Amino acid sequence: MTEPSQRAQTPRVPLIFYVTDRRGLGLEDPRAAVRLLEIVEHAARAGVDAIQLREKDIAGRALLELTAGAIERAGQTKIIVNDRLDIALGAGASGVHLGGESIGVAEAFAFRVSGRAPATFMIGRSCHSLEEASRAEEDGADYIFFGPVFATPSKARFGPPQGSGALAAVCRGVRIPVVAIGGVTLENAGACIAAGAAGLAAIRLFQESGDLAPIVRGLRKSN
Repeated sequence: MTEPSQRAQTPRVPLIFYVTDRRGLGLEDPRAAVRLLEIVEHAARAGVDAIQLREKDIAGRALLELTAGAIERAGQTKIIVNDRLDIALGAGASGVHLGGESIGVAEAFAFRVSGRAPATFMIGRSCHSLEEASRAEEDGADYIFFGPVFATPSKARFGPPQGSGALAAVCRGVRIPVVAIGGVTLENAGACIAAGAAGLAAIRLFQESGDLAPIVRGLRKSN
């Protein structure tokens, strides 16, 4: 995965992110994370580059424990925590991924500049327009998620899918890696890479499959 000092470089192969959603697994109780951690371990072994813990309704100690468990299960695979900079730093995660209701990218970047976060600590941002993407880059983000590119239930509240044309415009408009999210499948991953995406992110693609290794191999070949 691209480090902060390499933000302007484009990876030669797609970055692959597994984004967790335990509710999609029927795990409503924040304490019932056994299945989620199993998938984290399987995804890491299958070769994903990073795993984003997107469990927004888990607070405090429970999220800290989940993050620590994910780090232990993931080995060398990067664990990135959604929204919670404090949890990411407290657990020793590889980075934080920020959304519209999170702290700003500039604030997270200030932690890294000041030494309160490691120099290799990653900062990502979810964006839904070129304007948001440009602002994230200006504020110090290392990468962005852009979407929804294709139709998907988890991103329906962000409006209709934007398509590969909008993805291409964002990829041309910023220098940092752009990761496509929203309805990504083995069949349409190639269109995302052709549009200039540096990576691919998915929830259901990983959580609804019993064998993740072929999926990761298929995504790697989409370039």
